[in-house]
Amino acid sequence: MKKFFTLLLLFVTPVLYAQKVDTLSVHSPSMNKDIKNVVILPKDYDTGKTYPVLYLLHGYNGNYASWTKIKPELPEIASQAGMIIVCPDGQNSWYWDSPKEPSVRFETYVSTELVNYIDQNYSSRREPAGRAITGLSMGGHGGLWLGIRHQDIFGACGSMSGGVDIRPFPENWEMKKQLGEYAENESVWEDHTVINQLHKIRAGKLQIMIDCGTGDFFYGVNKALHEKLLYLNIPHDYLERPGIHNGPYWKNAVDYQILYFAKFFGAGKP
Repeated sequence: MKKFFTLLLLFVTPVLYAQKVDTLSVHSPSMNKDIKNVVILPKDYDTGKTYPVLYLLHGYNGNYASWTKIKPELPEIASQAGMIIVCPDGQNSWYWDSPKEPSVRFETYVSTELVNYIDQNYSSRREPAGRAITGLSMGGHGGLWLGIRHQDIFGACGSMSGGVDIRPFPENWEMKKQLGEYAENESVWEDHTVINQLHKIRAGKLQIMIDCGTGDFFYGVNKALHEKLLYLNIPHDYLERPGIHNGPYWKNAVDYQILYFAKFFGAGKP
C-alpha cells in the first residue's frame, strides 16, 4: 500500500515548468463540422520520440475544457506520466453514432477521425498498446462503449461514475434524443448500453478500470457491471470509495485512472 501511494504521488505533485496545452478544432467528415478538443503535451515532448495517448471524455453538459477545470494539474501529470492527453468535445451525444440523428456521429469522430488526426499530427504510439480512453459520467459510458467496441484502436478503457447501464434512466440526460423514446425503441436501448456489450470483449485484448462512489446515483449500475464482469470471468479493476457524483470525486478519481493507464502503457512498450 505504501508503494502504491508513493507511485500515486509521482502523478499529483506539482512541478514548476509549463507544459503545452492546445485548443484545436478537428474537422469531422462524418458530421461535416469542426469539433473542439484540448490536447496536452508532456514537457519533454519531442518529435523524435513517441508517446502514449489518453483520451479523456467529459460528462453531460460538459465540453472539451471540462477536465482542465476539474483537474488543473493535468499538464503536470501528462509530463510526469509521459503521455499525451486529449479531451474531445462530445456535446451531449453519449459518444454514440445515433441511430435516430444521422448528424450525431461521435463514436466515429472519437474512435476514428480524432484518433487519425492525433496520429497524423503528433508523435503518438499508433497501436492499441499506446492508446487508452476513459471519462466521467456520460464520458464513463463513452470510455467503456468506445473501448469495448474498438479494441483494434484502444488497448485499455475506463469509467469514473459512469452511466454504464442507461436503461434505468429513460427520461434523463437527453438520451431519448439519440435513441428515441424507450417504450417505443426498447431494442435500440438494449443495444446501446455498455452492460450489454461485454460479449464483445476479446480475451487478453482490453484492460478495464471502473470507479464509482458509493453515494453516486450510478453506483448500482456500476456494481452490477462489476458483478457481470466477474460472472463472465473478464479481468478488470474495480474501485468503489465514499463519494458522490461531483467534481471533487472526479478530481481524485482521475489520479487512480492515470496511474492505472500509465502502468498499462509501460507494460506495452516495445
